[in-house]
Amino acid sequence: MADDMSAAVEAEIIELAERLTGPGQLECLRCYLLRMITEFGCDGSYRWTIRWRDVRAAQPAGLLRQFELRGGCCDCEILLNVFPDYPPAEAPLPCSGVNRPGSTRPCDLGWLRRSA
Repeated sequence: MADDMSAAVEAEIIELAERLTGPGQLECLRCYLLRMITEFGCDGSYRWTIRWRDVRAAQPAGLLRQFELRGGCCDCEILLNVFPDYPPAEAPLPCSGVNRPGSTRPCDLGWLRRSA
């Protein structure tokens, strides 16, 4: 009985972790990183980038190296140095999605400037 309960609790925790930290189907890496860092912070690693890559990246080979060469040596540095053109906002903006699932190109948040 105790084994059944612990297995059920463990399954529930895994499902909750997936819902909280899983990237959306068309969520771009930039918006995903901003959402995760806002909620859970940056630990100086590629923790969230690897999570996104493993679930969504169309061509994962060499992704971290590409970001490192562009000054992104951890999740928050990817936001600061690789995707620096995020519009000023009080809170993370809703991702407008990518055309190709798994693309590392950030979504187009230009609609915010056009609608303002």
